[in-house]
Amino acid sequence: MSDYQHHWKDGTPVHRPLGKIVCIGRNYAEHARELNNPVPDEPLLFIKPATAAVHVTRPIDLPKDRGEVHYETELAVLIGRPLTHASVSEAEAAILGYGLALDLTLRELQSQLKAKGHPWERAKAFDGACPLSPFVPAEAVTGDSLRFSLDIDGERRQSGDTRDMLNPTGPLIAHISRHFTLQPGDVVLTGTPKGVGPLHPGQTLTLELEDLLFLQTRVT
Repeated sequence: MSDYQHHWKDGTPVHRPLGKIVCIGRNYAEHARELNNPVPDEPLLFIKPATAAVHVTRPIDLPKDRGEVHYETELAVLIGRPLTHASVSEAEAAILGYGLALDLTLRELQSQLKAKGHPWERAKAFDGACPLSPFVPAEAVTGDSLRFSLDIDGERRQSGDTRDMLNPTGPLIAHISRHFTLQPGDVVLTGTPKGVGPLHPGQTLTLELEDLLFLQTRVT
């Protein structure tokens, strides 16, 4: 059982328990193309349970004998109020904080599931499948876009800019709320840019969100 709890960047706890992690697939066109996937006409949604969450600064323990585990770096959005059938303005007002996440994926298993037309959760929702960073308050974020990156052993692997998202954050959250209610403490992962790949023991991962977050972790 995960002992994960949301925290702010300064280490203080966020007093809202994690309920669910709502993810969007193929929200960056170049990432969809690198995996030979079609670009979807509407948001492609799936859910990770709260038990998938771990703190990103803890060593990443790769599942044994389950094939390659791929990293997917994503902007994470912390929800601060209930949302059901929300407007875009209501969705944007409900954002409590921003952070980073790794959407860890058992890629070989995901490919098998996709080929059979089956859901992805077995490849996406395992324990530890969602390392999450601390969050920065939404009011600390200014401007119309956020840039983030992942380096592995000092080499840039992923660079993301929210201006490149097919579904921007506000409309995405509003869309999600039309299908199921978002609760305070829920997290929305907004998709990954191109550059995904396998993790290997001994690697050092460095994640950055603008000048707001700088984090490192290792793969065991």
